[in-house]
Amino acid sequence: MSSASYLERLPIPALRGVARTAWIQVTGDAVYQQRHLPTGGVELHVPVGGDPVLLGALTRPQVELIPAHTTVLGVRFLAGSPLPLPVALDELVDARVLLRDLWGSRADALAEAVALATTSAAALGVLQERLADEFRHAERLDPLVREAAALLMPWRPVDVRSAADRLALSESQLRRRCLRVVGLSPKVLQRTLRFQGFLALAQAGPAAPLPHGTRSIAGLAAVAGYADQAHLSRECVRLTGVTPAQLLHGGTDGCACGHDHSASYLPFLRVRPAGTNR
Repeated sequence: MSSASYLERLPIPALRGVARTAWIQVTGDAVYQQRHLPTGGVELHVPVGGDPVLLGALTRPQVELIPAHTTVLGVRFLAGSPLPLPVALDELVDARVLLRDLWGSRADALAEAVALATTSAAALGVLQERLADEFRHAERLDPLVREAAALLMPWRPVDVRSAADRLALSESQLRRRCLRVVGLSPKVLQRTLRFQGFLALAQAGPAAPLPHGTRSIAGLAAVAGYADQAHLSRECVRLTGVTPAQLLHGGTDGCACGHDHSASYLPFLRVRPAGTNR
């Protein structure tokens, strides 16, 4: 029998400014039900020997059934730093699209290069190097949208109007640019990133520096910026389809699945001011 595995890591240095994390997922002897959650960014999923798929920015959970004995490589991009694409990101919200439909033969060349790698780790390296090359030859990313995404990260008491003012944009201008480059409005992006901040605190477990007594779901909700636990619960159900307790399997001391998600939560913990409750 073959066992399932999941390995997550930080992206290679050439992608550090645009990608949040990269991973290798291997399914076991049974079909695996994968729940994809909104993260604020797009993702590229490359099954080894199969067709690369782009997952647009999500506003709700998506469930995918991954066949048994499948190796899937993935790269999650930061909000405001999507793959170079011929379409605006608001056309891809909640969509799964074959990369071939967007990149043509370049997608087929990418899939072939990944399939020829001798190990899954080598394949992930090939994938990331190819993506880095795409960014080197792409048009410059919208710096204002990237700055807006940074301003709207959790623990920063900046509302959308204030973010627009700091960038010398009107709210409508910021909205149009965010929809084109991120796929989400600034308000939806901020709500999504706040929930990712909550997940980061839960997944980090003891590694997250928190005031004493805040390790409960209610405590993490307050630290992440929710009005109360009920507010968090409503957002969690909307974004994931389940309650916080169901999502975390009742615990807040790290990932219940036993996987190391430090590559996912570190970008959020790094921007959280030390010693603050929000």
